[in-house]
Parts: sequence; C-alpha cells; structure tokens
Amino acid sequence: MNWRDYWNQDTPIYVNERHKLLHYRQVANDIADLIISPRSNVLDYGCGEALFADRVATHTARLYLCDGAPLVRERLSERFNGESRIQVLSPEDMNALPDNSLDLIVVNSLLQYLPLEDLRRLLKTWHAKLKSDGRLVLADVIPPGLSPLTDAKALLIFAGQGGFLAAALTGLVRTAFSDYRKIREEIGLSTYSEAEIADLLRDAGFNTERQPRNLGHNQARMTFVGRPR
Repeated sequence: MNWRDYWNQDTPIYVNERHKLLHYRQVANDIADLIISPRSNVLDYGCGEALFADRVATHTARLYLCDGAPLVRERLSERFNGESRIQVLSPEDMNALPDNSLDLIVVNSLLQYLPLEDLRRLLKTWHAKLKSDGRLVLADVIPPGLSPLTDAKALLIFAGQGGFLAAALTGLVRTAFSDYRKIREEIGLSTYSEAEIADLLRDAGFNTERQPRNLGHNQARMTFVGRPR
C-alpha cells in the first residue's frame, strides 16, 4: 500500500465526525483568508474531502478541487454538484489547466506524503499554472525531528477547544494500531527544513517567505508562500 491507496478509503485519521468537521472548517477559513479578490481562480491541490469548499468558493471566480484519490473525487463531485464555482479535478486534469491561469494554489498537508521527485515535478507544474503575480502556499509542512508527541499534543489542545477530547484520546490509541501507523513506518513521511523548502522553491522559479502562522491547528508545522520570479 502507498499513501494514495491509503487515502482512497475511509480512514481513522479523524477521531470522530466533529473532529473532521472542525478540521475542515478551520482549513476552509484559513484558505478563504488567503484569497485577495473575488475574481481569483484558486486551486486546492490535495484537497481531501474539503467539506466547506462551498464557503471558500464564494470568495472566488473559480475553485478547483484536486485530489489523487478516486473515491475522494467521487464524493466531492456528489457533495458539490450544482456549485457553479467549483470544479473537481484529478491530477491529470490539473495538468491540462491553461498556463498562467491561477491566482492562488494551496497545497495543505500533502508534502509529507510525496516523494521528493514528485514534489520537484509538481513545483514546476504549479509555477507554470500561476499568473505572474500568483501565489503558491505550501502548508502544514513537517520540519525534521518533529515528534509525534508534539502532533498529539496539538490535537489534544484542538480537541479540548472543540469539545471532542475524550474521542481524541481514544482515537490516538486507535491510530497507534492502525494502517496509518504501519504505512508511516514502512514508507515514512517527508520532512523539510525551512532552508530545504526555500531551495526547492528557488529551483522551481519561486521566491519564498515563511508565514508566521501555519494553516490549521498545528502550529509546530510550517506554511510557506512562493511567488513566481
């Protein structure tokens, strides 16, 4: 099993429905805050279930939701059927978008699942798709040496604030014996230092700036904005 196969199924990564809803609501709000103009064309790459994408879409001219898992795309198409601003794409569909057509590309909590060469290739593709004044946002990037205990602490704080602390404690135990832990041990997660992200983005034609706040609840992880040179 690889990471794409893992996400192409129902997974235990969310401890309950409330956790999933609060997670996707916060990410949607964070993405909406990045959108400068209602005329923007926005791509959410590796979007997952994107439960509140309709709220994000109200701030855009067009919102593209792209995910590599067929099951995720099927559910997105069903959920947002009739939403005229939203279009669901496969990665292959994304490659066919016109160059210089996007104002904002958001890639949240995906880099850890990508092999380095795939990331290098995607960075060049995203650079081509962005307008000259567009922005690429790489969010939830895991720095080297980040302990799983730090992630667990961030989840428990989020759970305490969101009212699902008991479920989070149970969910952490369940995850420890899940396929997620097994595949993480077998394949691992990609981690990047700030300097490594800057080098990768520079090689792909971007200037880079680290943001003071990460998207989502885990502030031990990092967010970067790349602007085409």
